[in-house]
Amino acid sequence: MRLRLPEERPAEPPTGYKIAHPVLSQDGTRAGFTGVSLGGALPYGALADASCVYGLRHRAPHRRCDCGFHCVHDRAAAEALLCTAEHRSAVLLDVLVLGRYLRFELGYRYARQRVRSATVGPCACGTVAAALADAGWGRPGWRALAPSCAACLRGRTAVSLAGFARLAGEGLRVVAGPAAPVAAGLGAGDGRGVPGAAAVEGLGVPELAAEAALLQARLDWFQSQLARLGEHGPDGGPQG
Repeated sequence: MRLRLPEERPAEPPTGYKIAHPVLSQDGTRAGFTGVSLGGALPYGALADASCVYGLRHRAPHRRCDCGFHCVHDRAAAEALLCTAEHRSAVLLDVLVLGRYLRFELGYRYARQRVRSATVGPCACGTVAAALADAGWGRPGWRALAPSCAACLRGRTAVSLAGFARLAGEGLRVVAGPAAPVAAGLGAGDGRGVPGAAAVEGLGVPELAAEAALLQARLDWFQSQLARLGEHGPDGGPQG
């Protein structure tokens, strides 16, 4: 005889967190999400029912299958997934777990969900995102989107954060997360190791000396390149 855990009957639906890629339909009239793992080939809306990704006819989630939506209990655990290279352009979702679910140590696998909010990370340049723009890949009938600031749109298909929420419907809120933090020693605007005011502020004498040495090394390199170009003349040939 196999022991089974008692069924849970919570007064309020459980909540959780997950990451997903925002997508826009080919005709630009619908918005949704696509997962980053098992069910990534099946875009879903802000309110959606799960189905078996293997095409089996059982109800999701099934105890002997991996089907169903997935989420974790802890927001920090979901945010940590955004650090991997393939997930940098994904967004953080706050979801309401509806219908049947299976509880695990880290989260839930469940039958139905409502996405309550989506937090959009910074643009690839580090600036706070103002829109979601064509990411250069997608699924049949759906364009994947990535966070973008106004300066980086460059004519790509894009939708504002408010516009994406409106197309997705179901009361979805889409908010922009903070700008990417500037690491010590990196410039505020160029990212090439030139310290900006925000990075330099608060540094002590040893740190400032190291920054000065880095700048001097870069100046020496530029001077050597200029000298080399000068030896060959403006047309690339040797002077003389």
